[in-house]
Amino acid sequence: MKQEIQEILAKVDHTLLAQNATWSEIQAICDDGIRYGCASVCIPASYVKQAAAYAAGKIAICTVIGFPNGYSTTAVKCFEAADAVKNGADEIDMVINIGWVKDGLYDQVLEEIRAVKAHCGGKLLKVIIETCLLTDEEKIEMCRVVSESGAEFIKTSTGFGGGGATREDIALFKAHVSPHVKIKAAGGIAGLDDARDFVALGADRLGTSRIVKTVKMMEK
Repeated sequence: MKQEIQEILAKVDHTLLAQNATWSEIQAICDDGIRYGCASVCIPASYVKQAAAYAAGKIAICTVIGFPNGYSTTAVKCFEAADAVKNGADEIDMVINIGWVKDGLYDQVLEEIRAVKAHCGGKLLKVIIETCLLTDEEKIEMCRVVSESGAEFIKTSTGFGGGGATREDIALFKAHVSPHVKIKAAGGIAGLDDARDFVALGADRLGTSRIVKTVKMMEK
């Protein structure tokens, strides 16, 4: 396998978040994530405990909270984060309260992210801001909020909001987040060309299932 493709795969959060995901499908995601050297598998919270036992430390287990709409209460998101970590999650991807952003309540959004981070037990926290629903001004303000929150990553999208990552959003993130904040592009990453572009623009992680599928096709 070419080194460039291996480097891309090492940035992939190999993802299955469909509502009808089954355990056999989660096992397959874990198997492929391990085989292809992905950064993590991103799966529903209800499968974290099983997946953590199944993967046995061979790949990081990522899950989502407040997903996909983001309007759960802060207390619920904190419980979800703590429960996921207790079950074996290594990484947490949380959805912000988008209505609060629309109301300009950035201090509340910041407080919520900090509260969730406090319940992550030192595990990685990625903050999904659902870029397709925000203006550029709101995205820039969220770059500030995430930079101040203690979270490790800002993430573009859930993949359920009607739009995914764009090149323009990754460039905007790179220009406005603090240097310590990493960037995750997710949603709509169709193949290796998209992955190359997002990485070149500054993405540290790629949330997708298609990269592994593409590489598997290339092997045939």
